[in-house]
Amino acid sequence: MTATAPATPAELRRLIAAGRWTGPTAGLLDGYQQANLVIVPKDLAYDFLLYCTRNPRACPVLAVTEPGDPVIRLGGTVADLRTELPRYRVWRHGEQVAEPTDITEYWREDAVGFLLGCSHTFEGPLRAAGVPVRYAEESAAPPVYVTRLPTRPAGRLAGPLVVSMRAIPARLVPRAVEITSRYPAGHGAPVHIGDPAVLGITDLARPDFGPPPVVEPGDVPVFWACGVTPQLALPAVRAAYTITHYPGHMFVFDHTVDAGPDEELPLAARGGP
Repeated sequence: MTATAPATPAELRRLIAAGRWTGPTAGLLDGYQQANLVIVPKDLAYDFLLYCTRNPRACPVLAVTEPGDPVIRLGGTVADLRTELPRYRVWRHGEQVAEPTDITEYWREDAVGFLLGCSHTFEGPLRAAGVPVRYAEESAAPPVYVTRLPTRPAGRLAGPLVVSMRAIPARLVPRAVEITSRYPAGHGAPVHIGDPAVLGITDLARPDFGPPPVVEPGDVPVFWACGVTPQLALPAVRAAYTITHYPGHMFVFDHTVDAGPDEELPLAARGGP
C-alpha cells in the first residue's frame, strides 16, 4: 500500500511503520539523507565495518547500532530499524528467505545495524542544478549493474563492486561530477564515466537490478558506487542471518544532505578517497 507522498521524513517513517507506505523512496523528499541498511550478527560486525572502511565509496558508514538495539540515533533522527524502512530482504545461511515490510520477528539480541549512504541523496541537488535524473516510468530508481571490479576484501567478506547508472547529457557531465563529489555520504563522485565495457558491463540495456536505463541522444552513461555492493558479499559468508533493505526502499533521515545531522557524521561521511 502506498499513501500520498509525505511532506517530511518523519511523516514517511510513520506511514511506513503503520504499513501505509511500502513503495520505493527514490524521488521522495529531495535533499534529505537516504541510507542503505545492513544488519548482521555481532560476530560478523567487525568484519563488515572493516569491509566498509576499506570500500568507502560503495559503503559510506553513517551510523551503527549497539548490539541488540534496533533504534538508530543520529542527530535529530530516532527511529526503529525493524519497522521504518518500506521493505527488507532476509537471508539465512546465505539463502534469501523473505522480503517483509517489518522485520520485528527476525530481529535477534546480537543484531548490529549499519546505515550506509545512498546515491538517492544527491539526486535532489542534481535536479536543483538543472541536471536531469531520468528513470523508467515503472520505477523511480536507477539501473544497477554488477561490475568485474573487485572490492577490497576484509575478513570473511569479499565481492564485486556494484554500480548505479544515470545517463547525463554530455555537456552536463562535469556539473554532475562537481555536485556529487560534495556528497561522500551519498557515494560521492562517479567511479566511471563512459564506456560500460570498462566495468565489464556487456549490455547497458539489461541491468542486473532495477529497470532498464533511459538514455537520450547526446547522453553519456555515468556510474556511481552502489549500496547493493554488500548484498553480494554477505551471502557467501553464510551467516546465521543477515538483513538488508530491499533495493530502492531506503531509510530516510530527518536531516538534509547539506545541513547534515546535529552531530558530526562518522567515517566515510566526513570524506574519503
